[in-house]
Amino acid sequence: MTSSTRRMRSRSVALGLTTVVAASLTGCAPAADNQAICVDPETQLRVDDDYCEEDDDDYHGTSSGGGHYWYYVRSGSRAPAVGTSYVTTRGTYDSTTLTGSTSKGGVSADGGTVTRGGFGGSGKIGS
Repeated sequence: MTSSTRRMRSRSVALGLTTVVAASLTGCAPAADNQAICVDPETQLRVDDDYCEEDDDDYHGTSSGGGHYWYYVRSGSRAPAVGTSYVTTRGTYDSTTLTGSTSKGGVSADGGTVTRGGFGGSGKIGS
């Protein structure tokens, strides 16, 4: 009888500890007001985030020989899927004009509505 009581206590402690750790992890992630997607401004297509560097400069209407840039989409807006065109009036290339926090990358390749928060501080996307 003592061994079954001990087992139950172990499970309770493990479950309680897991709950506390999960709650603390979600509390660490900052919620971004603006989420950046990687784009090719010449073709106006969204590309995979791997084409953009974290420290890439903002695009200012001219590019010499092409390039990929971060395009900031506000939380609550729709982001396109990778390989599809984006609407240039629903976001900005210029991060200095934004209010609130920003995060680069991490938006689902499938597209959808950009929402705030998530693990690791990246905005997540829902369809």
